[in-house]
Amino acid sequence: MKKFLNEFKAFAMRGNVVDMAVGVIIGGAFGKIVTSLVNDIIMPPIGFLLGGVNFKDLSIKLGEKLSEDGKTMEAVTVNYGNFIQQTVDFLIIAFCIFLLVKAVMKLTKKNEEEPEPAKPEPTAEEKLLTEIRDLLKNK
Repeated sequence: MKKFLNEFKAFAMRGNVVDMAVGVIIGGAFGKIVTSLVNDIIMPPIGFLLGGVNFKDLSIKLGEKLSEDGKTMEAVTVNYGNFIQQTVDFLIIAFCIFLLVKAVMKLTKKNEEEPEPAKPEPTAEEKLLTEIRDLLKNK
């Protein structure tokens, strides 16, 4: 059991796992910001331009069903307005993630400079020719 716990600790403390956890937490918070942007800033002007429509209220009524108390009728609806709003939300988040990944890839490419190829070791023949050249120079 102790070996298992040590392996789990080594796995959990690896850089990639910690980085991924931080990414998930930040992504969740970022998602809330984008949702607020879509719900509170982008969709109201679009709804206003379309005649004062609130996208959350757009739906198609399929029928009614009896509520649990047995006295009132509840409408059964397809909420396509909410779907439109969630789709816009997704597209904005996907676009932001695309831009982020693109920026990280660009930075990663700059940091990964290709090392210069090492000069091959001169052959015995080249060493001998170099010595002969040096001797002729000195005479």
